[in-house]
Amino acid sequence: MTAVDTAVDAAAPVSIGVGLISVGWMGRLHSRAYRALPDHFPELGVQPRLVVAADPIEAARDQAVTRLGYERAVADYHEVLADPAVDVVSICSPNFLHREMAVAAAKAGKPFWIEKPMGRYASDSREIHEAVQRAGVITSVGFNYRHAPAIERARELVRSGRLGRITNVRGSLLADYSSDPAAPLTWRFERERAGSGVLGDLLSHGLDLAQYVVGRIASVSALAETFIQERPKPAAGIVDRSAAATGALGRVENEDYAALLFRFEDGAVGTMDSSRVMRGPHAEYTLEVYGTKGSVRWDFQRLNELEVYLDGQEVDGYATHYVTAGDGEFARFQPGAGTAMGYDDLKTIEAAQFIASVRRGEQLAPSVADGLAAASIVEAAEASLADGAWHDVARVDGPLTYAAATPVL
Repeated sequence: MTAVDTAVDAAAPVSIGVGLISVGWMGRLHSRAYRALPDHFPELGVQPRLVVAADPIEAARDQAVTRLGYERAVADYHEVLADPAVDVVSICSPNFLHREMAVAAAKAGKPFWIEKPMGRYASDSREIHEAVQRAGVITSVGFNYRHAPAIERARELVRSGRLGRITNVRGSLLADYSSDPAAPLTWRFERERAGSGVLGDLLSHGLDLAQYVVGRIASVSALAETFIQERPKPAAGIVDRSAAATGALGRVENEDYAALLFRFEDGAVGTMDSSRVMRGPHAEYTLEVYGTKGSVRWDFQRLNELEVYLDGQEVDGYATHYVTAGDGEFARFQPGAGTAMGYDDLKTIEAAQFIASVRRGEQLAPSVADGLAAASIVEAAEASLADGAWHDVARVDGPLTYAAATPVL
C-alpha cells in the first residue's frame, strides 16, 4: 500500500488511488462501482481516485479519461503497476492475459480485483495464487452472484440448519450469448486464449455459488458438447462477438455445453449444467438447495426473490421471499422490499468488500484461493471429460472465504 491508511475513519475520507487494466464493459463497471462507494458504503472512509487506466486501443483510452474520469490513460499496463499513486488495481482484460497481469500485480505489491475465470486453466490460477501467497497482497475475484441479498439469505438458512441436512443441490447457468452460428470466432472459442468454454466462463460462477451456500465440492463427473463446431472468422483486429466476420470458417475449440455431477464433502450430492448457445434463456442462472426440512430456489433473472419452503410453514408449498433490509447489503441500495436492486449493485458490494479488505489488511472479498478452488473443480471436470471417470477435486490452501462468515462491512 502507499497512501492507504489502514485505520478506517469515515469522518476523514482517505484517497484510494485506482488503476484499471482494460477499459471494456467490465472495466467500466468496476470504475462505476468504485465511484459509488462513498454513497453506499460511507463508513469505509474512502474517496476513490481514478488515477490511470491502461488499454492498447486508443478509443478505449480516450473513453477512460472523458467518460470514466481517469486522470490519464496509457497503452502499457506496466505503467499502471509502476505508478506510486495507484493503491489498488482492477484487472478486467481477456482471460489469456490474466495470469501475466495478476502475477505482475502481486510482484509489484498491488492489491488487485480480477475478473473470473481467474486463469485459462487451473495451472494459470495456481500461478496467480502462489504469487499472491509469496507477496502477501489482498485480492478479490469477480464472483458477484455471491453478493445477491437473496443468496445471502439462502446461505443463512442453509448454514443455520433451518433446511435440515442438505441432501442435494441443482444449478444451471443457461445463456444465449453465442447462440447465433454466424457470430464471429473470437478468442472465447479458442482453447489457447480462453481455455475451456462454459466450464470456466459460466460454471465457475455456479460452482463458487454452490460452495458459498453449501460447502466444499469434493469430487465430480462431467460431460460436454460443442453444438456449433465452426464459426466465421472475425475481421482483422476484431475481438468483440457482435462484430462482423469474414465468412471463412474456423473450428470452435471449446465446449458450448457442459453438465456436472458432484459430491460435497459433507455427503450431499449435486448437478449443474451450463450452455452459451441456448435459444430462449438470456441469463438464467439458478441455484436450488434441498434439505430434510425445507428448500430454497433462486434465479438471477429474478434477482430480488427467493423461493422458500420450510417444514411447518402455514402455506404448503413455496413462499416467495422478497429481499429487504436485513438480507445482505440490500438496505444500502433500496428502502424496502419490492424496489429492485440490479447487477451493477452487486459489483458495488464486491468493490466494497475488496476495499474493506485492503483497509483492514484482512481477506474479506472472494480471494484468489476461492478462484483456484473453482478452477480446481473445472480441472477435475476436464479430467472426467477425458476418461469418463469420477475425479477428486484438489484441495486449496489459503483464505477460502466461501467457508468464512459473511463479512460485516
